[in-house]
Amino acid sequence: MTVTSDLAPRRLRDIFGTFASGLTIIAGSTPDGPAGFTCQSFASLSLQPALVTFSPARTSTTWPVLRGAGSFTVNILPAEHQHLAGQFARSGTDKFAGVSHTSSPLGNPVLDDALAWIDCELHAEYDGGDHTIVVAAVRHLDARNDADPLLFFKGRYAGLTPAERLLQAAG
Repeated sequence: MTVTSDLAPRRLRDIFGTFASGLTIIAGSTPDGPAGFTCQSFASLSLQPALVTFSPARTSTTWPVLRGAGSFTVNILPAEHQHLAGQFARSGTDKFAGVSHTSSPLGNPVLDDALAWIDCELHAEYDGGDHTIVVAAVRHLDARNDADPLLFFKGRYAGLTPAERLLQAAG
């Protein structure tokens, strides 16, 4: 293994991209209608109290709108929602065009067939360099058990390989 001190943004992105993650859509209700964005940097933070964290880019035009609303849902995407990950990642479009959803108990968009959803209220924000570190208090949540997650790995969408196939390939 070669050790490098190359911290150029492209090199960082390549190395950080080797950590597979799920994809979410953070969505909220605003005076101008529903708003949302695709977010890869989501994680559970605490069980007591129930907290989650995610990190929108400082350049996001959607996060300030959701911040102002004070609450939002984290929609965890199933493998079949790859198209929504792309749709909500684009700026300057109606991201909810053709997207079926219902309202959470806090009134936020829950995408139909989301793998799971977490209804949150803004708890705190911290400086995270070119991102904002958001901590959110969990208020309501639900999940389905009949789908696999949509994953992101090395700049591409990915899926799970069932353990049985891995065992067969090994031999």
